[in-house]
Amino acid sequence: MSTNRAGGHTPDVEPMTDQVTAADGYRLAVRRYSAPDPRARIVMAGATGVPQGFYRRFATHAANAGFDVVTFDYRGIGDSAPATLRGFRMDYRDWGRLDLAAIVEDTADDHLSTHLVAHSYGGQALGLLPDPSRLQSMHAFGTGTGWSGYMPRLERLRVRLLWDLAGPVITRSAGYLAWSRLGFGEDLPLDVYQQWKRWCRYPHHYFEDPDISSEMIALFERVDVPIVAINSTDDRWIPPGSRDAFMSFYVNAKITTRDLRPSALGVSSLGHMGYFREEAKPLWNDVLADLTD
Repeated sequence: MSTNRAGGHTPDVEPMTDQVTAADGYRLAVRRYSAPDPRARIVMAGATGVPQGFYRRFATHAANAGFDVVTFDYRGIGDSAPATLRGFRMDYRDWGRLDLAAIVEDTADDHLSTHLVAHSYGGQALGLLPDPSRLQSMHAFGTGTGWSGYMPRLERLRVRLLWDLAGPVITRSAGYLAWSRLGFGEDLPLDVYQQWKRWCRYPHHYFEDPDISSEMIALFERVDVPIVAINSTDDRWIPPGSRDAFMSFYVNAKITTRDLRPSALGVSSLGHMGYFREEAKPLWNDVLADLTD
């Protein structure tokens, strides 16, 4: 149960399952959390290898607070995955320029403002949209470059073992990154693994990849929607320094950065996934308050 705007209790919003078709014809699994009298719309853009069900608590909370919320699975992930990932081909950037683009186009209209709430990769995807102006803002949690040099020493070692030892062995055997065997989340398409690994070798991600750097810099220069970028100080994958390196390429956006200490939420740790767990409700309320100011 949740508390409504009048102070009473209302039953949690149940999502409606749906599909949205991307520009290239790929069908994406969607869940719609509808508020009776919505004050705005939220598109939830998730992290790499994290299915949309992980964001249900946030989406339900926001819907009960008066926001229409759309969550979705990127192609190759969750309910948008094919029967097998072996032989499945895609570009890692397709999650933004095709998948998120389709969801935004389906959701945004002229009657209500539409806002992006993003986790990790989702905060990168804003810059990949064909038309970022369809959105009025982005709140990004745990978004950064992925370069291991920003990570604590032990986490840096673990990530290098994943990229250079475990990853190649698993992908040769399975034909994709069977990430679930390592307890990290959903299995990933081979192309996602290979591109992610390549770009995470650069302190500034694909903005330093000589093959595409000029293209990516130009894409991100188009974005002028306000951004709030929040990273926990105990996020070992994407600490604040990693965030700052990535966000610097949204050169024409008004960016507010927040370094979040877990103790501010009354918890001992948040890490990279805690932003969307139950204990983060005060953080969600801050975001929703931002969207109604």
